[in-house]
Amino acid sequence: MKNTLYLFGLLLFSPFLLFAQSKKAINLDEVTDKHFLNGIEILNSILSMPNDSNDPEQLVANIEWCEDNFEKRQWKTERLETAGFPMLLAERNIPKAKKTVLFYFHIDGQPVDRKRWEQEDPYKPVLKKQNSSGKWEIIPMETLHNTYDPEWRIFARSSSDDKGPLAMFLTAWDAMVENNKMPNYNVKVILDFEEEIGSPHLPAAINKHKEKLAANMVLIMDGPRHLSNEPTLSFGARGISQFTLKVFGPRAAQHSGHYGNYAPNPAFRMTQLLASMKDDGGRVTIPGFYDGIILTDEEKKILDQVPDDENEIKSKLGIGSTDKVGNTYQESLQYPSLNIRGLSSGWVGDEVRTIVPADATAEIDVRLVPESDPERLFSLIRKHIEGQGYHILENDPTDEERAKYPKLVKWEGSISYKAFRTPFDSEPGIWLNKAMNRAFGKDPIRKRISGGSLPIAPFVDALNVPAVTVVTVNADNNQHGPNENIRLGNYKEGIKTALAILTEEL
Repeated sequence: MKNTLYLFGLLLFSPFLLFAQSKKAINLDEVTDKHFLNGIEILNSILSMPNDSNDPEQLVANIEWCEDNFEKRQWKTERLETAGFPMLLAERNIPKAKKTVLFYFHIDGQPVDRKRWEQEDPYKPVLKKQNSSGKWEIIPMETLHNTYDPEWRIFARSSSDDKGPLAMFLTAWDAMVENNKMPNYNVKVILDFEEEIGSPHLPAAINKHKEKLAANMVLIMDGPRHLSNEPTLSFGARGISQFTLKVFGPRAAQHSGHYGNYAPNPAFRMTQLLASMKDDGGRVTIPGFYDGIILTDEEKKILDQVPDDENEIKSKLGIGSTDKVGNTYQESLQYPSLNIRGLSSGWVGDEVRTIVPADATAEIDVRLVPESDPERLFSLIRKHIEGQGYHILENDPTDEERAKYPKLVKWEGSISYKAFRTPFDSEPGIWLNKAMNRAFGKDPIRKRISGGSLPIAPFVDALNVPAVTVVTVNADNNQHGPNENIRLGNYKEGIKTALAILTEEL
């Protein structure tokens, strides 16, 4: 009788026992290995479409690919209209789920200079291995059906930034479903197709669609791991704003023999103006630029937990000394930056000519931290420029303005997005730390803020939720440049990371 009752009870509760066991039974490494080749197919498929966000026509095939791939996985998709190219929202509601996680990816890419890519087409992904002389050589993609080396790489535009992470996510989703598992939370994915041009329409679109985007947290799958290539979480990102300065000399370029020493040279004036903004240690000298940023001993301890090797970083960059804004690399990221990203005046090289240039242009970006308001920084910079004797214009000068003001500069500025920062002990911080521990058997490297900019602050502000960046790709991926690539070991571990997150109870 006891045995009968025991068997009856076992049959009665077996679904619940099997469910409980299945929650723990998934072997992340085995499941990832099994689905790795499927992940390569997904990656190669999404990489095979041009995606320059400066050309909206290229983005059409990309958004259609994303719609098809989410819908065939039984997700609901909806295009969210913006003043530019639409965003795509994909949703998967889970019965009885009490919380919602919003994942952010961007699908667009930087322009390509095809002549500088060491392959036929940047949009035709190729598998490469490094030979004994350090050169990357193409090997057949089919090689992966028989063997695998984590150091091999797939080269293509957006392989790391940011199509690779989306392919990781989709692969992990397929692996999870095949193993009869689902998250215990609702999942939303928002796909941005204008990130590489600064997501100019995203803030307004988030406010317009914030009810559809509502979630308990935002996870961003974008960006490289720490230089050590250890599993990494980033709890913030600097924002970005930019401005262009154009200093004027004579109305047209003049013969330097006739007018050198007479007509003021705008290139010299521009360099003097720019040099006045920083000291020899690379610190911005504009009063108030760093106001509000005081690193406490506790915050410095958090920064010191990142295992940076300062000598290795300097060696990688090919520099013998660093700017003195912070005492370490991590400290330097806690302050706003003022960076000259381009200078132009006259001609150089084979086209050089003996002239006094008509004008000089400087392109400048300002990386932001949460304590720095971009409007305030712009005001301080403009005040400094005026203090150097310049009259600031919004357009090219008229003849009357040329005659009236001895120093003229045109200003064009814009703010892309602000910075964000989330505490380590926030809900997503604690939850993600558990998932990463389950995947890799140790705590991830946790960065207080990353140097690169992401359009996430609008989500944080509009939705009033915390955000964390789950970074997966190799740091030496050449993002934005020729020969962008993703290391196969990072791709596989990225799949495992996504699978761990999707199967971690929230």
